[in-house]
Amino acid sequence: MCALLVTPARQDQDHELQVRALSVPEYQTFLSRTPAASFLQYPSWGRVKDLWRSEMVGWHCPGGEIEGAGLVLYRQFPGTRKYFAYLPEGPVADWSDPRIDRWLNPLMRHLRAAGAFAVRIGPSPAYRRWDAATAKAATGTGRQISDVLATEVDPVGAALADRLRTRGWKRCGGEDDGDAQPRHVFRVPLAGRSLDELWSGLNQEWRRNVRKADKAGVETVLGTSADLPEFYRLLRITEERDGFRLGRSLAYYEQQYRVLNEEQPGRMRLYLAIHRGEILAAHTMISTGSRVWYQTGASADHRREVRPSNALQWRMMRDAHALGADEYDMRGVPSTLDPDERSFGLLRWKLGTGGQVVETLGEWEIPMDGVANTALYKAFQAYLARR
Repeated sequence: MCALLVTPARQDQDHELQVRALSVPEYQTFLSRTPAASFLQYPSWGRVKDLWRSEMVGWHCPGGEIEGAGLVLYRQFPGTRKYFAYLPEGPVADWSDPRIDRWLNPLMRHLRAAGAFAVRIGPSPAYRRWDAATAKAATGTGRQISDVLATEVDPVGAALADRLRTRGWKRCGGEDDGDAQPRHVFRVPLAGRSLDELWSGLNQEWRRNVRKADKAGVETVLGTSADLPEFYRLLRITEERDGFRLGRSLAYYEQQYRVLNEEQPGRMRLYLAIHRGEILAAHTMISTGSRVWYQTGASADHRREVRPSNALQWRMMRDAHALGADEYDMRGVPSTLDPDERSFGLLRWKLGTGGQVVETLGEWEIPMDGVANTALYKAFQAYLARR
C-alpha cells in the first residue's frame, strides 16, 4: 500500500501510481491474488495471440507493492513503427477508485513511450444485469434488452462509464453488441448454490432434455488435443447451420489448447458428447482463479433429438461448481429479444439455465494526443474494417 502522508501536495505526488513492465513471475504472483481476473489477462493469452506483441505491465507506488496489472497486446500498423495497444478484458485494476487518472495517466505515458498511437481497454465492472425471468417476459417483436428495466445496475460500472466519457474515451461498437469481445454475456451464478439448486434453476425444457440425453445413453467425457480436429469439423458444421463465422483455424485452437494447458494443466478443457460411438457435440471450457468460461460449442446436424449439447453443458456446470467457481460464464449473447430474429435462438437456449444476461461495461478506445496519432487511428479503423 502507499504510505499515508500529511501534506496535500505531497499526498497527491506520493499517491500517483507508476507503470512499469513486469516479469512473468511478478505478473503471475499478482494474478494469484486476484482470482476474478479474465483468462484474457493471463500471460498465456499473449502467446495465443502470436500476431501481436505482448507485454505485462504493473501499477505501483514508488518502491511499493504492485496494485494493478495488465496484459497489453500491440498490433503494428503496416508500414509504420506505431502500434495499436489492446488490453482485452483488462487491465486488472481498482475501478472503484474515483481517482481514475491515477490509473489511466501513467498507463498512457507508458504506452506512448512504447510507440502506441491508440489504446483500447476492457474494464471489468458489469454495467447492468437482467435475470432470466425478466428477459424472457420481455421478449417481443423489435425488442432489445436495453429496452427493459434492468434487474440490477452496477454503480461502479455506471460511474466508470461516465468518467471514461468525460476523458474522451469512446465505447467500441456504440451502444450495440460490442466489438472484439461481446458486450452482452450470460452468466450462471454458482457461489453459495448446491448442485440441487443449480438443477432446480434449469427450466423444465432443460431438465427434460438432460434427462432425455441420459436415457438415450449420451456419454460426456473429457477429450484431448487429438480430438480437436473433430471439434473443428463440428464447429464448421455449426457455423454453416447457425449462420455465423468465427474465422478461426484448426491450428488456432490447437495452439490455444497447448499454450493454456502449458501454463496450467487443465486450464482449457475439451468436452465431448458421445452417442453410439460417435461424437455429436464438442465444447471448450477455460478456468482461471474463481471463474470458468464456456468458450466455444459445436454440434452435428443429425441425432439432435438426443440433446448432446444440453448434456455437455450440465456436465460443464457441475465441473465448474466442483472447481469452486463463483460463476459459470457462457460468454456472448445477442442484444435482441425478438423471437423472429435468427440470433435470438442462442439467447433463448442460454436463458433456460436460469442465469443472468449481463451487459458488461464493454471496450473503450482513445487515440493518443496529436494530429498524426488521430490520423493513424482513423486509418487503422479503416484497415480493420477491410480485413
